[in-house]
Amino acid sequence: MTQEPQDAVAAHPAAPDKEAPAPPRRFRRDRRYKTLGGVCSGLGRHCDMDPVIFRIGLAVLAVTGGVGLIFYGFAWLFVPYDDEDENEFRKLLTGRVDGPGLAAIVTALVGCGVFLSMLNNGGALTFAVVLALLLAGAGYWSQQRRTAVPDPAAAQAVADAPPEAKAPPVTGAPSWWRDPIVKDGSHIGGTGYFWGPAGSEDLSPAYAAARGPAAPGRPAGPPAPRGPRGIGALTFLGALVAGALGTGLTWDDRTLGTSLQTGLACALGVFGLGIAISAFRGRTSGGSIILALLTAGLLAGAAALPANISTDWVRTDWTPASATDLRPRYELGTGVGTLDLTKVDVAEGKTRNTHVEVGAGQAKIVLPKDETVKLHIEVGVGDIKLPDDTSHDVDVQPDQSKTVTLAPAAGSKDVGTLELTVEVGLGQVEVSRAA
Repeated sequence: MTQEPQDAVAAHPAAPDKEAPAPPRRFRRDRRYKTLGGVCSGLGRHCDMDPVIFRIGLAVLAVTGGVGLIFYGFAWLFVPYDDEDENEFRKLLTGRVDGPGLAAIVTALVGCGVFLSMLNNGGALTFAVVLALLLAGAGYWSQQRRTAVPDPAAAQAVADAPPEAKAPPVTGAPSWWRDPIVKDGSHIGGTGYFWGPAGSEDLSPAYAAARGPAAPGRPAGPPAPRGPRGIGALTFLGALVAGALGTGLTWDDRTLGTSLQTGLACALGVFGLGIAISAFRGRTSGGSIILALLTAGLLAGAAALPANISTDWVRTDWTPASATDLRPRYELGTGVGTLDLTKVDVAEGKTRNTHVEVGAGQAKIVLPKDETVKLHIEVGVGDIKLPDDTSHDVDVQPDQSKTVTLAPAAGSKDVGTLELTVEVGLGQVEVSRAA
């Protein structure tokens, strides 16, 4: 008589009071709705927001300081797809070099170059920081507003559950160094990696079956790898042309730093475009990454050049005829500028000031013999020579600064005082006293 209720209970088990909470979502790139690398679509799914918001925000951050490109490149490199456990960086470490990984590195490098070129623009960087904080805050709020409070008992039950059984590995499956990279999805041919065990292609039965029996007189080995056409040479040639055009078109009416930055930025953009195209069509080699790294380093160096260095080497002599003709400022972009003050006679008890600035080259100052001169000299990278220096060696050092007061020559009458400020970005300052 008790059998029927027991069978009914066994056939109709009691339903749980509450459903087990879903495991916490982790940020993963979205393969289905991606536009380039799936970063923005993954952010939209993770934060429960429209991915267009992140696409517009990162695009604005990319042009206002390069922060958007830096974030997108590193997320593309270190965050895997939702259906994979291996990110692009791990693939590069194991020797597998393909288009998405190279495109992620170049995207981050271009962002770093843009960021370095915008270091002097405080307004743009401030706007980029504020916009980045707003995007992060909006994503966090959208994620938290739909996060349900988990049941402690259900969470403990999920934690105590035994791990899911996994199928054993298949015998003869290709290892990581034997899995070739072929765009059409086939796995026949060479390794497709930069390095790997020698003769590893002979260790897999799959390769032996695909290769077939060796023909007489021909050594056994894998067939030639089939893959897309290489576009590395075209990318390099396009980068050279773009760099030359960008530098040449801005050489006459721009400073040296601006002209070099334009050309290098154009070349780096071509490298990035070529590597991005290789993610879908064609392929590039590791040499393109090395060249892109060198170009990014040169772009950072060009951004650090003084802004007043011109592209023309000029020799200029400034010779004021009297104290009234002394201008408050003398400037020269690139070349040799000589300021002859031998005819400047300052009235007794008076002080006259002037400023000499040379971007790259040499600033020569000839002082009158009967004036007290107060000098303040600053050199970014170069050498400073004063009238009492007896050494003829050139001592090139960074960030040199000197402040000295030179008394008039012996036997002359002190008439007045000259105050000179001399600035040279890259070069030499030479100060001498008239005979």
